[in-house]
Amino acid sequence: MTIFGDLQTIMLLLLAGFLPNEIWRFIGFVVGGKVREDSELLVWVRAVSSAILAGVIAQILIAPPGALATVPATVRFGAAFVGFIVYLMTRKSVFAGVIAGEIVVLAGKWWLG
Repeated sequence: MTIFGDLQTIMLLLLAGFLPNEIWRFIGFVVGGKVREDSELLVWVRAVSSAILAGVIAQILIAPPGALATVPATVRFGAAFVGFIVYLMTRKSVFAGVIAGEIVVLAGKWWLG
């Protein structure tokens, strides 16, 4: 037994997990450089990705999975609201909004038990 595990397992992870993903990232890099920012295709991709993200956020707020289900709905919705306000106040910093929302969830869970 080695520190990194069996060589066959590592090769399987590389071939089945890493390489297929990297191929698509490389193709996206090559093709993405030629796509205009205001093209119809890119506008559509942005709209679809925004809709998917909105759906995931709604699902997490309304029917949370796992340990998040133990957090009261008022805390979850409050965290989303605080995260959005911080996002707007920090010149649209997604990182700041996410961190603020996480702090509210953790503090709310701790406070309410």
